[in-house]
Amino acid sequence: MRRPGTGSGQVDRRARGALVEDAVQAHLERAGLRTLARNVGYRGGELDLVMLDRDIVVFVEVRYRSSSTFGGGFASVDTGKRRRLVRAAQLYLAANPRLARQPCRFDVAEASGDPASPRIDWLKDAFRVDEA
Repeated sequence: MRRPGTGSGQVDRRARGALVEDAVQAHLERAGLRTLARNVGYRGGELDLVMLDRDIVVFVEVRYRSSSTFGGGFASVDTGKRRRLVRAAQLYLAANPRLARQPCRFDVAEASGDPASPRIDWLKDAFRVDEA
């Protein structure tokens, strides 16, 4: 039996992703954010974490890289990915009208190393809607 995060199978990839998202969520909660939702999927995009930082709705994109050979996780959130995140956030806010008037931001959490206890770099306000 393989450990989560090893090998190249889809199951291993999903297990690794879940471990990394667990670690990032716990890291951000320790920093004072409160989780509203996780892995919210819409046609064309998914929100990894939706959190609340006091009164700010935070959409967190979690990126895991085992190495920085092809650029880090921050660099992988390109214009197309930003557009999909903004669209998913708009749909989330439309489905949750009580949050629609709150200020929002987009953060990126880059994780590397062991998926069960990764090194996490958190970039607050990684991009703005008008940059998508």
